[in-house]
Amino acid sequence: MEEPLLFDIGPPTTRRIADLVKQGGVAALTEAERRADAATYQEVRCRSALNYVKGMRYFDWTLNPYRGCTHGCHYCYARRYHKQFELGADDEFASVILVKTNFVSVLRRELRKPSWTGELAAIGTATDCYQPIEGTYKITRGTLEALCEFSNPASIVTKGPMIVRDKDVLADLSARATCSVHVSVPCVDEDVWRMLEPGTAHPMQRLRAVRELVDAGIDAGVLMSPIVPGISSKPSLIERTIKAAADHGAKIWGCNVMHLEAGTRDHFMRWLEQEQPHLVDGYRQLYAGKYAPSAYRQEIKKVVGAIKTRVHEKAG
Repeated sequence: MEEPLLFDIGPPTTRRIADLVKQGGVAALTEAERRADAATYQEVRCRSALNYVKGMRYFDWTLNPYRGCTHGCHYCYARRYHKQFELGADDEFASVILVKTNFVSVLRRELRKPSWTGELAAIGTATDCYQPIEGTYKITRGTLEALCEFSNPASIVTKGPMIVRDKDVLADLSARATCSVHVSVPCVDEDVWRMLEPGTAHPMQRLRAVRELVDAGIDAGVLMSPIVPGISSKPSLIERTIKAAADHGAKIWGCNVMHLEAGTRDHFMRWLEQEQPHLVDGYRQLYAGKYAPSAYRQEIKKVVGAIKTRVHEKAG
C-alpha cells in the first residue's frame, strides 16, 4: 500500500483510490462529488500521463484523462480496466468516474524529457475523452494544447460531439503534426443505439460533428466499431451506417467485430440474458474465446468492403 505523505495536498493518487475502495467500497470515497447526471466523480492525481501499451497495431502510447465513462456502452472493452481500481465492471464503470486533475501538467513534463521522441499518442483508448464531464474540467482540451505546443502527433477516438468545441486546437495541431479524429458510430439505427449505448449522443449528432471537423480541415472519419453479432451485424444496418458516414464527409473508415474480454464478457452476457435472451446460446458458441472465429470476422469484413465500394460508386 502506498504510504500517505505527512503533508499530502490535493487529490489522492489512483493507487490510493484502489486501496480505499478495496477496504470500504465506493462509500469510502468521501471526497467524491455526485453530480446531476447521477454519476460520482473522484478527483485523482496521476504519476504519468503517457502510457506505453503492447500489441497495438497503430500506436504504442496512449493518453486517458479519465477512467470510467458515463456513456455506459454495454460492449465496451474498457470495462475491465475499472477492476484495476477495485471498482466493478458493471454499473460502477458508468457511475464512478476518476478525473486526473494534474494530467496536463504531468503530460507537459513528460513531453519535455530528452528521452521522449515525439511518437504518436492515441487519446481516448480506454475511456471517452469527450464524455460530458470534459465540459467542466477541459482536461482533453489542455492535453491537445500541450501536444500542439510540442508539435506531437496524435489520434483521437470518441463518441462525444463535444469534440467540435476544440476544432481550433485540432486544426492548429494538424498544421504542426499528424492529427486524426475517429468518431465511433457503430450503427445509426435508433433501436440499436438505445439498446447498446445508453449514455451516448445520437448517432446522427456524432456524424454532424464529423462533418464540422472535416469542413474545418481536420482529418476526421468514422469507426463503425464494434459490430455486434446478431444486433448490428445485419447488412442492411451496415449499409445505412456506411451511407450516412459518407453523406457526412467521413475521410477515415474503420470497423471491427466486438470482442469480449474478462469483465466486459461477464457484464455483456448478463445484459444479453436480460435483454436479448434468444441470442445467448449463439453467443456462447460464437465467443468460446475472446474473439469471434476468424471466418466470421473475415465474412463481416468482406460484407463491409462490398458495401463501401457500392456506396462510393453511387456517390461518385
